[in-house]
Amino acid sequence: MNTPIYLDYAASTPVDKRVAEKMAQCLTLDGSFGNAASKSHIYGWQAAELVDIARNDVADLINADSREIIFTSGATESDNLAIIGLALANRDTPRRHIITSTIEHKAILDCAFFVSKLFGFKITYLPPNDKGLITPEALEQVIDDNTLLVSLMHANNEIGTITDIKAMTKIAHEHGALMHSDCAQSAGKIAIDVRDLDIDYLSLSAHKIYGPKGIGAFYIKQGSPKPVAMIHGGGHEMGMRSGTLATHQIVGMGEAYKIAKQEFKQDAKRLLDLRERLLNGLLPLGVIVNGDLAERVPNNLNVSFKDVDGENFLLSLRKIAVSTGSACTSASLNPSYVLKALGVSDDLAYSSLRISFGRFTTEEEIDLAVEHISEVYQRLAHKNLWKM
Repeated sequence: MNTPIYLDYAASTPVDKRVAEKMAQCLTLDGSFGNAASKSHIYGWQAAELVDIARNDVADLINADSREIIFTSGATESDNLAIIGLALANRDTPRRHIITSTIEHKAILDCAFFVSKLFGFKITYLPPNDKGLITPEALEQVIDDNTLLVSLMHANNEIGTITDIKAMTKIAHEHGALMHSDCAQSAGKIAIDVRDLDIDYLSLSAHKIYGPKGIGAFYIKQGSPKPVAMIHGGGHEMGMRSGTLATHQIVGMGEAYKIAKQEFKQDAKRLLDLRERLLNGLLPLGVIVNGDLAERVPNNLNVSFKDVDGENFLLSLRKIAVSTGSACTSASLNPSYVLKALGVSDDLAYSSLRISFGRFTTEEEIDLAVEHISEVYQRLAHKNLWKM
């Protein structure tokens, strides 16, 4: 069987070869393999220098100070640090209200559920509008002077819609609340300037932006309250995240973010062109686009197909690798909770595809994907109509 065309970049991106080469230089005796916490010899000094360079590269992409970057195992750990860490730091204060949305990543939703059950925090879930957007007006209606934190993702992992984080941060701060955003899907795809946003905390990932899995970062604005650390034992990362630093992964993340900053504009334009090509190819099938097309990251298209059985449709698409929603919920038999929040019916939610592409996707692959999807859809839809 031929290898299917990879169109699931929102789940994970392949590591850029330039990133892999940098990482490989940190693994063996003839490279910088040392422990960055070893201060008594050159092996540790070399590793520490590479970590500092990577920290600067991550900071540069979002216009942060390198001292505001804490390395974690990924955006999920960073989300836990934001929600649970801040709840722990404030469990004896009057501010025991957290606001998030119904279409957040499970890392946020599960953490919110955890602090509500364990510590009694009140959680308010903002609904999206029919375009999949969380609006500032929705936040205004529920925020109060007891709100500790507002946590809203910058770009949705299923439908790619973008939240106006600057407006949300302004509202949060007006009520004395803190602002956090999961930027795993937006970093390197749309502009992020933490100074302009005035945001308190960000969660970042490497493997969504051509870096390795198992590494991410947590941005803490200087002067913002520090969450309680979740991992203890050594006081690494300014006491916020203990554990021996994975130099090779950190270097990989730094290089990925450095490349993203250098190639941001051309990447974004090319991805928009690919999305337009893909959408124009699928529109004759009568697809329904889920989520706003204008306020959306350029590498995402989420569409529903009418008159087909969702399971049969997906299983028949053997020439492409796509998903029906988030990779974190792919084992679930339930329809996407994100699409359901938009008011999409069960049938259409089951027959939806999240098609995401990236730096290594070609126009030819998009055309082949359109051809394959069209052939499979027309065959299955024709069978269903014949049965009726």
